[in-house]
Amino acid sequence: MDTITHTLFGAGLYKAANKTRLSKREKYAMLFTAIGASQIPDSDVLSQFWDTAGQYQMWHRGITHSVFLIPIWAFLFYVLSWLLFKVKSSRLFYTALLGVFIHDTSDVFNAWGTGYLEPFISHRLTFGTLSIIDFVIWFIFIFSFIVSKTRSSVKEYSIYRIAWGVICLHILVQSAQGYILYNQYKPGYDQVALSASFIPWHFSVIGKNGGTVDILHDSLLTKPVHQYRLTSSENSSALETLFRQNPKARTLYQWSPFVVIVNDKEKLGIYDPRFYRNGESFLFEFIEKK
Repeated sequence: MDTITHTLFGAGLYKAANKTRLSKREKYAMLFTAIGASQIPDSDVLSQFWDTAGQYQMWHRGITHSVFLIPIWAFLFYVLSWLLFKVKSSRLFYTALLGVFIHDTSDVFNAWGTGYLEPFISHRLTFGTLSIIDFVIWFIFIFSFIVSKTRSSVKEYSIYRIAWGVICLHILVQSAQGYILYNQYKPGYDQVALSASFIPWHFSVIGKNGGTVDILHDSLLTKPVHQYRLTSSENSSALETLFRQNPKARTLYQWSPFVVIVNDKEKLGIYDPRFYRNGESFLFEFIEKK
């Protein structure tokens, strides 16, 4: 998910906690922990500054998003809360644990995916059933904030706990529809991937058969719209040439569920068709032909 959504997750986690008996210092520590833990897995962006081998595509949302690293991140915030706020509480540890878990797990649901099971499984885990920016989640949190400020008779943490329940329901319904669509298209293609649209309940379905890739826009409530048919120049020997001259291409090939290979008079490259928009994909690695 995007940075704003993860920040909202952290703020929502803090607001959903019953802080009646907490001191001001303890509240500050919890706020720091909830928001910080909801962001810390994305610290992997720093790795791009020392990446000299074209590995950043795998490092980003890689080991830092592993479910096995969650307790380590939680312990880090437990220690930081003690150092910065002089507060030692197991509640802060569990708040951080939940914050990192929400971050890592929510990222699995969009097309970018995560290294959720690294270092034991290096493949990206991705469902593609939520868009990277999910405006439904934003709306739920904004609505909860308005209600909490206008309905003083209702406890704030109760409002946000209901909000979390609605968010979980939204993810469940959205993902169930994506799963149904995926299984509808799976028999017709060798490989299938989903990429959720910004419009709720709508998806891009990407299917590959040999050297042909189809991109369709579909939902359970509308008829499918065939958007693109792409041709992939399947040639493994050409790929080895590309990988030698552009290491980022090898990383992209390992990272993507499948790719489109471009081999024309000007370029040799690969791109991820899940991010294909207006005639190009922003995940495109290539070399110029001389």
